[in-house]
Amino acid sequence: MSAVITQRLVDLTRALDCAGKGQRTALCREAAQDLGLSLATVYRKLEEVTVVTTTRKRRADAGQSGLTRQEALTISATLIESARRNEKRLYSLGDAVDALRISGMIRAEAVDKASGEIRPMSLSAIGRALHSYKLHPDQLLAPAPVTELASLHPNHVWQIDASICVLYYLKPGPDPKANGLRVMDAAEFYKNKPKNIARIAADRVWSYEITDHASGWIYVEYVMGAESGENLCSVLINAMQDRGGADILHGRPEILMMDPGSANTSAMAKNLCRSLGIQMIVHAPGAARVTGQVENARNIIERKFEAGLRFQPVADLAELNALAARWRGYFNASAVHSRHRKNRSAIWMTIREHQLIKVPGVEECRRLAVAEPVSRKVTTKLRVPFNGLEYDVSVVPHVMVGDRLMITRNPWRDDAAQVVTSDADGHEVFYVVPAIVTNELGFDVAAATIGEAFKRHAETPAQAARKDAAKLAMGADTQDEVDAARKAKTIPFGGQLQPYKQMTEADLPTFMPRRGTQHDLVLPTVETPPLSVFAIAKRLQAEIAGWTPEHYAWLSQHYPAGAKEDDIPAVAEHLRGAFSKRPTLSVVGGA
Repeated sequence: MSAVITQRLVDLTRALDCAGKGQRTALCREAAQDLGLSLATVYRKLEEVTVVTTTRKRRADAGQSGLTRQEALTISATLIESARRNEKRLYSLGDAVDALRISGMIRAEAVDKASGEIRPMSLSAIGRALHSYKLHPDQLLAPAPVTELASLHPNHVWQIDASICVLYYLKPGPDPKANGLRVMDAAEFYKNKPKNIARIAADRVWSYEITDHASGWIYVEYVMGAESGENLCSVLINAMQDRGGADILHGRPEILMMDPGSANTSAMAKNLCRSLGIQMIVHAPGAARVTGQVENARNIIERKFEAGLRFQPVADLAELNALAARWRGYFNASAVHSRHRKNRSAIWMTIREHQLIKVPGVEECRRLAVAEPVSRKVTTKLRVPFNGLEYDVSVVPHVMVGDRLMITRNPWRDDAAQVVTSDADGHEVFYVVPAIVTNELGFDVAAATIGEAFKRHAETPAQAARKDAAKLAMGADTQDEVDAARKAKTIPFGGQLQPYKQMTEADLPTFMPRRGTQHDLVLPTVETPPLSVFAIAKRLQAEIAGWTPEHYAWLSQHYPAGAKEDDIPAVAEHLRGAFSKRPTLSVVGGA
């Protein structure tokens, strides 16, 4: 480029900087004509000679938004209040905005300059407004990539996993007003304070998630205590039952995938799956991607269901599970899956008759979920030691001192175990043996936790904004009022936010019942031991007025071999009838 062209372009650059609106193109065309170049060439060469680029003129409405700061503060408060204590948000921005709009708490509208109409703001515009007001929460962590696995049809593969509820525990007590679902306060239950966690460990709420791999159908049920074989089998049995309505997932899966946790690989789960013909696949440790679908279901449950529990508490576990059942029926019938572009219930309803294997009832399935039996030696008192207790095995036929019996725990009864034997046909027979009750002195171990004092840093703008959001959510003017409201378990926004209003007003389709194939299962026989005459007399002595030795003689005569537990009411009626028919003597004439 010659010096003449360069000088002309430098002069053009200065003229463009001072040009008004609509004059820049004309100046460039004039320079192109003087230099004998095309307009495009002039534009390209301007970039070569420009040394200092002036900043773009700021828009007149820059920094302004149709979203007011009060509305932005309301949205931010909702996202913060639904977050875990580790700052992971449970409510997405879209869900929070939808819930606030339908509750009448925000408008989030802007005027269309072209048409003059008032329209709802887009989520991107709301996000930019939150950034401009310094009220936007931290971004969610990106999910880890997973390997895609294929299944053939609904009920071909189920995935199951247990998770501790991120926010809540159920607090028992004599005062009904003090009970119900509680938030795990970070200061009160700090993870480095073992005694605080141990104090409420039995009251923590756990959830079991089950997903049907083909349709993506999500089943969730909540339990108390911890992850255990009993809870796993109970939830799996409930999920396989035909519950009716929109809660359509049921039947026996061909394959059950789970993680290698001790509860999931317990003898109870193995026995249940073996009895029902379910193939159990446990992925290798550290390979959680294999069951990535159920892991993602936990995230969906946290953000779509559990986030609303902060604003609509429940009283007990039964109410929580009832609400969860309504939610899963609504969600699976309405939410569109990203893979097959349909709702989960519609895909599950494509299951065919030979693919839907009906399972027995709850009680029959529970009988199958027994722990692996172990061999124990019968003592001279006709007892066997098991799991730190002794059990009376005198009810087992032909039992002898020194024999070895196969005994297993009964997960559905705390006061009994089960002895496993075989009958003449080779079928398993279970005898319920009661535990020997003894008086034991136990000590509660409480370790004092030494706290560490620390100096607070100066308050940041983000902390000040968070306090404003907390005041708005709690309806308070001062921080002391916020603390008092949180201590009193006040519902944010005074209960005005209705996160489940859409679910309540939704019109779900009516699902036709699906035909299935009955499971060809041979159930074991469970027998209860008979009570002796002395035990029956001791039981009825408190119920029958005027007990005499004749009553005992009548029992010995009519029930010499004793009677079973279920027959005790009938025995009592026979005994009363026998003695009520006897004639009575009366004194005549006072002699």
